[in-house]
Amino acid sequence: MRVEVATTDDVDRVTDLWVDLARDQRSYGSHLRAEANRVPVRETIARHASEDTLLVARDDDVVGFVTVGIETGSFAQDCTRGVVQNVYVAPERRDEGVGSALLAAAEERLRDLGADVVALDVLADNDAAWRFYRRAGYEPHRVEMEKSVENDNHSKE
Repeated sequence: MRVEVATTDDVDRVTDLWVDLARDQRSYGSHLRAEANRVPVRETIARHASEDTLLVARDDDVVGFVTVGIETGSFAQDCTRGVVQNVYVAPERRDEGVGSALLAAAEERLRDLGADVVALDVLADNDAAWRFYRRAGYEPHRVEMEKSVENDNHSKE
């Protein structure tokens, strides 16, 4: 298995894997709809492929992927944040080091793009992902909280 920058030939396979990822993440509370996002995700994946910010793990076929980017915004910051998104390994290839290889390659690519720090998001209920990223040295930095607008339990704390 090797990790490398994807080509445009990989876009359809990675799009299929992203749909699998989104479907899987629903069990951890993700609001993303898997199949309903296929077209816009394919466009995003194609853009990442053209910008060399899509990395794939492959042997005979693509078995995992990750996308990366540099955080942009209108506020000045004291560091350049690289962002790792969508680390995904096909279920039959998990626990073989594929995810670790993808994450290491993503960090290296972000370093090459000028990142000083690397950030990523993890769904709160995905304990396996939390363990994986903690083992790789990641610590919580920001915490996003959510509630339904139907919930009217406002406290005065």
